[in-house]
Amino acid sequence: MQTDINKEPAANPAQPDRARRKGRNILLICSSVCALIVLDTNIVAVSLPSVARSLHADFSDIEWVVSAYMLAFASLLLPAGSLADRFGRKRMMLLGLSLFSIASLGCGLAWSVEVLQLARALKGVGAAMLLTSALAVIGHVFHTEKDRTHAWAVWGACMGVSMTVAPLLGGVITELFGWRWIFLLNLPVCLCLGTLVYREVSESGDANAARLDPWGSLLLSSGLSFLIWGLINANSSGWISQATILRVAGGLLLLALFIPVELMQKRPMIDLRLFRRAPFIGAVLAMFGYAAAAQVMMTFLPLYLQNAFSYSAVAAGLAMLPFALAMMVFPRVGVALAQRMSLHGLMGLGMALVCAGNVVVAIAAYVSTYWMVLVGMIITGSGAGLLNGNTQKAIMHCVPRERTGMASGISTTTRFSAIVLAIACLGCVLTVRTGSYLKEGLLGANLPLPTQINDVVERIVAGDSAAALPALHHNAQALQLAQTGFAHAFSILMLAAAAIAAVSGVLLFHLMGRDGNSKTASVDTVTV
Repeated sequence: MQTDINKEPAANPAQPDRARRKGRNILLICSSVCALIVLDTNIVAVSLPSVARSLHADFSDIEWVVSAYMLAFASLLLPAGSLADRFGRKRMMLLGLSLFSIASLGCGLAWSVEVLQLARALKGVGAAMLLTSALAVIGHVFHTEKDRTHAWAVWGACMGVSMTVAPLLGGVITELFGWRWIFLLNLPVCLCLGTLVYREVSESGDANAARLDPWGSLLLSSGLSFLIWGLINANSSGWISQATILRVAGGLLLLALFIPVELMQKRPMIDLRLFRRAPFIGAVLAMFGYAAAAQVMMTFLPLYLQNAFSYSAVAAGLAMLPFALAMMVFPRVGVALAQRMSLHGLMGLGMALVCAGNVVVAIAAYVSTYWMVLVGMIITGSGAGLLNGNTQKAIMHCVPRERTGMASGISTTTRFSAIVLAIACLGCVLTVRTGSYLKEGLLGANLPLPTQINDVVERIVAGDSAAALPALHHNAQALQLAQTGFAHAFSILMLAAAAIAAVSGVLLFHLMGRDGNSKTASVDTVTV
């Protein structure tokens, strides 16, 4: 039973114009809050080489710039939802906007990469508060099936536009004003949104909200953090070093402890009994595979385009548009396919397209041909468009209606956890293979190996070739070998992503096919 401090009017055509206008304003405000999160998630990737050059950061450092945000966001989504229900959604949204603003200021003024990483983590905390409270407000205000369908369509359109313009907008801001303004421009936006939330959104909550699960939250976030820490820093610390082994083992142990802790809860943060059902496992694997093989490319492709083709930030943002546009257009194509295909069949097709697109990009990276990269991005983006809404729909389909909030949390947590793990694992592939190609190339050309070859590799992969030149004795041939090695390593990375998509596709088709209710498919609008 929900309690309202100030009861909100539902957006219903039968109500007076004032009530409808208020409902419309709330929808636009909450959609804009969520769009800000999507924009911030995807806008940073184009600026990473500029960040690396400005703050003298290596690839591990810029991986943490992305991962610190994603990790905090993914770890805190479920507890943030409970906090919003217990202490007020409007209050939580305003607090989230405040944290997001402070963190954006910290990012824009960061004098070192460590400060930037810390500010990004704080930003992830604010983003988790914002997303969960904004979604809860939309779900609370719009009651009827017709109103909710319209509300989620508007919300999805805002998400799609944000995802599409993010790479280009990031490139334009970085090129014209510098990377710091990507974060500083959030300040007036947050101030405007905060004012609108304060004026238009009434407080609401849930008196019967589940109690907080601090031990579960701590184990999940700590386990992911240690695991990502070990993977990202393995190249510099050594793959079989004591530090790497302890970090990875510690992360796996904490995640293993998360299981019995959740099983002992009367109303757990994640109901692990759901994993007894094959269709639910298949749906979660589908979300994981989609995020790890397709969505993660929003981070890696801009880096590749700038490194391999010497594109500016603006050119890289423009070059990413076909990928984002395909993601936005193909849900509509899926609507027609849904009339003839089951849900798991449509998702299997989407995963097959992601796999095929990644293979095409892998070939293109090896031969350094942009038109093939373009074709591969369109194919991958098309598959992602079919998967984006349906992966969430499939998870929601497997959960009792009264626990849809938990299902949404599982879906989004799975998505961002997969992105973080993929960044770490695929980043390892990129750095290790680049280093191997560089060593082989230098030895083959009878050129001296740099004393700190791992540091050279990290600088090259981060897009800071100038910082790598002194260690390569300012030899242009050595630098060319390093950049060629990066392109070949990126090809291996794309093949690894294609393998993730292939395995996920086979498993989801097999496991979800056991559900007799998955006769028809439906494509939802774009989700976060």
